[in-house]
Amino acid sequence: MKRLAGLSALALVLSSTGGCAWLWGDEGYFRDRSNDYQASRQTAPMQVPEGVDAKRLDELLPIPNNVASLPQDREYDVPRPQALSVRGEASDFSLQKSGDTRWVVAQRVPAEAWPGVRQFFEDGGFRIVDERPQTGEFSTDWQSLDRLSVPLARRFGGRVSGLSPDSEVRVHVRIEPGVQRNTSEIYLLTTDRPAGSTADAGWPKQSSSSSLESALLDELIATLSRGAEQGGSVSLLAARDFDAPSRVSLTEDGNGNPVLNLGADFDRAWSSVSRALEQGNVRVDDLNRSLGIYYINLAEGAEKKTDEPGFFGRMWGSKPTKEEIDARAERYQVRLTNVGDSVQVSVEKDINTVAPDDVARRVLSLIQENLG
Repeated sequence: MKRLAGLSALALVLSSTGGCAWLWGDEGYFRDRSNDYQASRQTAPMQVPEGVDAKRLDELLPIPNNVASLPQDREYDVPRPQALSVRGEASDFSLQKSGDTRWVVAQRVPAEAWPGVRQFFEDGGFRIVDERPQTGEFSTDWQSLDRLSVPLARRFGGRVSGLSPDSEVRVHVRIEPGVQRNTSEIYLLTTDRPAGSTADAGWPKQSSSSSLESALLDELIATLSRGAEQGGSVSLLAARDFDAPSRVSLTEDGNGNPVLNLGADFDRAWSSVSRALEQGNVRVDDLNRSLGIYYINLAEGAEKKTDEPGFFGRMWGSKPTKEEIDARAERYQVRLTNVGDSVQVSVEKDINTVAPDDVARRVLSLIQENLG
């Protein structure tokens, strides 16, 4: 009925006008105005009456010369637009503390936080010897404080108590998804040893120098905030690789049901499956992270909040109603389960029923293709 009413209204409007020239013609309301600027001409400057003092007015939008004579038959390749730069606020990066543990909360997804954090340590003179983007971790080599970059050493000043200038230190950095969506938590673990020592006892459970950890966290926040204000870049490579599982295999469980095994912890598996479903154009109606379930509808494409119908779309009633969506729905559950040091992904019709074999394999194969 809604579509019929829209068609009837449109037909009535068009029939009463005797044609569409007033809409789309050269003189119509919706005519193409994209080339109007080429016919513009400069006019004489405004003349002020004699005896009147006036401030000189410079042209705000001068028309370039010979615009109208440019060749009209040339083809142009429109360059890909740059990612929008969002001006960071002071609250984008904040220091959190719980007991003796300190960390930075960033209003960025881990893949966006990774390049800035890594660059901070490289610019500071640290040598990165081990990095694993898939788990959001990297470590620096042993080096003395006086070998760090001059700006970083100068900013530290006397804030690093308990360490001599020639002490050797190294840092382990971990970036993981935050509690809130689209946030990251950045943790540092520092250890030190006397200069010239060859002892390497591994990483402690807590930083051996809380003052060094605090100084690095403070400088990290200040540097990331400045980078955000200047429109810091986002690494598309990091976004692709950050939470990609190290191992992915499509196998069967003990009952012969297809399952997808991901070599990752639950946080990164949850994040990578979410992105894979979106890139695979799968509609997610709801989710429950505590249960590890995505509720999907295979009859619909991925929902985009920015996809709003236009004027004629609303008139024609092109957006399906909830009743229409429910009538054709193909609802399933994608469940993530911890199994040892990996995560197993399965597809169910409901909590008591597994999905048909062909449906499960189709969904799991789509997830596998869009991981990483």
